[in-house]
Amino acid sequence: MTHSMRMDTHSSYHDGGRRDWRDAAGHYALLPLRVFLGVTFIYAGLDKLTDSAFMKSGGAGSIGDTMRAVRDSSAIPALVDLALKNPVGFGYAIALGELAVGIGALLGLLTRLAALGGALISLSLWLTVSWASDPYYYGNDLAYLMAWLPLVLAGAPYLSLDAALRARRRQRSGGLR
Repeated sequence: MTHSMRMDTHSSYHDGGRRDWRDAAGHYALLPLRVFLGVTFIYAGLDKLTDSAFMKSGGAGSIGDTMRAVRDSSAIPALVDLALKNPVGFGYAIALGELAVGIGALLGLLTRLAALGGALISLSLWLTVSWASDPYYYGNDLAYLMAWLPLVLAGAPYLSLDAALRARRRQRSGGLR
């Protein structure tokens, strides 16, 4: 007598369809990336805002000294010169930008816009602060830039405020959206 083993591993989901665990994993694949980037950028923004040495135009650990130190080795020295016109203002802009981007990514609110902001922050830091890293993969800003790109493209379609707002709009329009 032969025994058959059941091979289907499907489970029901809220959409009424049946999916296996690989579909479910693919469904939520960007969630860990979104949480990591959101928490990391919130932490980075808060770290800058609460560091008394960072928000100064000069001195050890200050944004001003950091920018002067990387000016000649950056890919775009003019960008550093622009920041050096008001290093404290630039420091606040970066910190508040990181905070906004992190909150948007973590909550999944305006996720594509937040991810674009994160990508632009990472790009500017790569072209200035970590440009001279040798080999290039020692600098983390390029990796952060690449990590933001899937969220720029896909947004946060699940477990996000964007998804909740989209579902609410769809419900109000009678399911036509």
